[in-house]
Amino acid sequence: MKNFIFGLAFGVFLMGGVLAGAMYERVSGFDFLDRWAGEGSSDSGSSLFVDKKVLKEENVVIDVVDKVSPGVVTVSISKTQIVPDFFSFDPFGLFTLPNTGKEEKIEQDIGTGFVLTKDGLIVTNKHVVSDVEAGYRVISSEDEIYEVKEIYRDPGNDLAVLRVEADNLSPLVLGDSSELRVGQMVVAIGTALGEFRSTVTTGVISGLGRGIVAGSFQGSEKIDDVIQTDAAINPGNSGGPLLNSLGQVIGVNVAVSGEGQNIGFALPINLVKSTVDNFKETGGFDRAFLGVSYKMISKNVALLNEVPEGAYVQEVVLGLVAEKAGVKAGDIIIELDGERVLDQKGSRLSELINKQKVGEQVKIKVWRNGEEEEFDVRFEKKE
Repeated sequence: MKNFIFGLAFGVFLMGGVLAGAMYERVSGFDFLDRWAGEGSSDSGSSLFVDKKVLKEENVVIDVVDKVSPGVVTVSISKTQIVPDFFSFDPFGLFTLPNTGKEEKIEQDIGTGFVLTKDGLIVTNKHVVSDVEAGYRVISSEDEIYEVKEIYRDPGNDLAVLRVEADNLSPLVLGDSSELRVGQMVVAIGTALGEFRSTVTTGVISGLGRGIVAGSFQGSEKIDDVIQTDAAINPGNSGGPLLNSLGQVIGVNVAVSGEGQNIGFALPINLVKSTVDNFKETGGFDRAFLGVSYKMISKNVALLNEVPEGAYVQEVVLGLVAEKAGVKAGDIIIELDGERVLDQKGSRLSELINKQKVGEQVKIKVWRNGEEEEFDVRFEKKE
């Protein structure tokens, strides 16, 4: 029995030596292990060892980064503020004290953006450039600095277009967010934590059609139909591109969950396209606005509750378009301008509203108390 155990141990030791020798020969340039494990295994991606060759997945990420990095910029803020002296600081506001503080100029990286046109249009988030009293500049991956001359903030979405004086920037290619699939690989690039420029993270699309409430020091904003990803999105990544494996922008990174892990969100690029088209036509963001807060009802939920598929109105903003037309909380919007409102790409309420123009009058059909009702709505501009 002892001889058997010794023989087994020696056999394992011997096999370990063979494997170690095979590993050494494979790394050293021999193909002994391929013969041992089966010819062609390295081509199929199942080989355990790589001989001076980067895996295909890694090559994809490297290619994307090399391709798009010249078009990704850091957004920096410049602002002068009064820093109060310690002895004159009144935290409770009980006394009127003379302002004896010193002026201090702050220059800090705060977000990310990406180039839209060669002649100086750059996309970022509205919340990145929300301080209207501050000055902003963008810094390229080559550390070239451009002063922001104009900022156009979209009142309906967390988007802004910056204009700088340039003539040879590197615009990124915009993809199609209507074709996205859960599980699809994505790459995010941005100035993580407002400190680490050109930080690259990878992951997959982990959800589509999400609705979130994004908050900041300036308040909160409800954003519909966003992309969920597990690629690390940190403060400072806001406004940066979310890219597919071809290096096309499929989203604009906008928020990260403060409660979960690896849950980030991006605005779909098709929304950005419509915003940019609107901007190019009007020179601003004259976006049609309905004035409701809603939740999409999927086909399954509609069948279970014996109601039509559509947009369930949770709240109506007083004095705005929907309230003026007669839409009420509890209604289900089932049709807008002759198009059905459905929980699918191209038919969600937000996408149908984006097709409308300010000043146009269209029909809106709702489901109320088991019956259909129709109203005329004239779209207004959100101020």
